[in-house]
Amino acid sequence: MTTTDHSTGGNSNDDESQVVPHKRQRLDGVSVIHGNDGASPVYQHQQSEETALTMFGGTTTSKMEDIILMPTMRLLGHKKSVYSLAFDPSGECLCSSSLDMTCLLWNTTTPFHNYNVLTGHKNAVLDVKFSGEEHIVTASADKTLMWWDACTGDRIRTFRGHTKVVNAVDATAERQQLLASASDDGFVKLWDARVGSSRGAFVMQLIHGNQYQVTSVAFSFDAHTVYSGGIDNLITAFDIRAPDRDAAKKPHHHDGQERKLMSMKGHTDTITCLSIRPDGTQLLSNSMDGTIRSWDIRPFVSGRRLLKTFVGGTHNAEKGLLNCSWSADGTMISGGSSDRLVHVWDEYTAEELYCLPGHTGCVNSVLFHPHQNNFIASASSDKTIFIGQLAQ
Repeated sequence: MTTTDHSTGGNSNDDESQVVPHKRQRLDGVSVIHGNDGASPVYQHQQSEETALTMFGGTTTSKMEDIILMPTMRLLGHKKSVYSLAFDPSGECLCSSSLDMTCLLWNTTTPFHNYNVLTGHKNAVLDVKFSGEEHIVTASADKTLMWWDACTGDRIRTFRGHTKVVNAVDATAERQQLLASASDDGFVKLWDARVGSSRGAFVMQLIHGNQYQVTSVAFSFDAHTVYSGGIDNLITAFDIRAPDRDAAKKPHHHDGQERKLMSMKGHTDTITCLSIRPDGTQLLSNSMDGTIRSWDIRPFVSGRRLLKTFVGGTHNAEKGLLNCSWSADGTMISGGSSDRLVHVWDEYTAEELYCLPGHTGCVNSVLFHPHQNNFIASASSDKTIFIGQLAQ
């Protein structure tokens, strides 16, 4: 059963704060639960010193600007570890991927509920991204990517071509529908989701380093550059617009050597995630060396591109691909951590602003809302997702 749990971080004596949920008719095999016949309950103002998360009083509405009026929520439904989270561009939908081979779609406007489930992968779903508001792409340990209709939950097509685990995926805006995937086979592959067949959708492949396993990938803000990170501890940038001299001789099998722009050094262990700042000027990287670093990716920069190093998060022997993310205005950053805590840093000073307990397993993914700067979601190996607002 898929449920949502109101986690307040403190006790309230007001009877009105007690929510009595009821079940609605099952949709696509998923139980959707609302409170008080779909109406939003009234919550008393209460702040927890333990979690630094805030509850606000007043009756909530379904408008996106009022989402901060909800208390901290715990979303239950996955049967195994939750690996990745993705908001749609409006912030009204959250998608979570899991070791249980499924993705769950959550409505983040009040009342919170799970409204669909994506099934079809034959192994863990390691990464998920939205492409606009209408499509979702997933990367799996079954060596495939899948392209989904975000509105209906139907699988549109499957992209095959990688020969090993697909660790990460990124997508451009809806109008372009370009996908980039990173795999243990040492390749970054680009796909055009507008093409009907899997073979026809394959655009090119890029070799990361000496064909080391690639664990992370990200498009630049303008989608002209692809960044990849892997077990060689390097971040490599490729210009996907550059012509390939061997394109006519070897169509769809480019090695990307002539497209390579630069490599950025600094990490001392595997890079687990890459994330572009909302304004497109910086790149954030998480690594198994226990640091998160920011890089200046503007063109024609002289000197070192490494800007800041954020410390406090940890990686453990599980060697999970922990993510990293930016707040909506780029003033805060966060990332997964094996110490079961959600860490949030100030981007300007690199000082830790919040250290939030609550999870009982490794925190694999932390994600900021695309419009509400202090609204944050976290996913963990404890099978749960927490979503709420940071205290001011």
